[in-house]
Amino acid sequence: MMLRTRTQKIAVAIVLSAIVVVMSPFSFPVGPTKCLPWQHMVNAVAGVLLGPWYAAVMATAAGVIRYMLGLGTVFAFPGGIPGALVVGFTHRYLLKSDYAALTEPIGTGLIGAALSALIVGPLALGYGLIGGTMTFDTFAVYFSLSSIPGSVLGFAALLALRRSRVFSPVDREEGL
Repeated sequence: MMLRTRTQKIAVAIVLSAIVVVMSPFSFPVGPTKCLPWQHMVNAVAGVLLGPWYAAVMATAAGVIRYMLGLGTVFAFPGGIPGALVVGFTHRYLLKSDYAALTEPIGTGLIGAALSALIVGPLALGYGLIGGTMTFDTFAVYFSLSSIPGSVLGFAALLALRRSRVFSPVDREEGL
């Protein structure tokens, strides 16, 4: 199956968002965050299969639903969206293989941690959503604890999807 139409991509993005939401109760709290390796696994899969923009929309939708249901924190946004974008852009422009999934911690552990420390953390503190300030180093460690195993799981999921012929290797050649 090749994702050629916008409808197919939207359908896959919705299914991937649902997987994140269903797996959200299996997060683990670390400081003010709720680490969810499943989010990073799905980001890795979405970045490779859907591209950066659909992957980012998928991560945003999953973050909104998790936050509204109380299954995630405000840090689901800077912790998820940059990872999906990095995988998508890496796959599109640098590394047209499933190994692009392993770049998810760059987006989450570095870019997401920087956004959390510089923007989201201070705003959350100002609104009383968290109890104290946190540094880039703290967020980088917290997010890496989740994104590294998640990206490895995402890479394994992509390999399994390729072997099952659900998404054949031809998809990679077409630059999705």
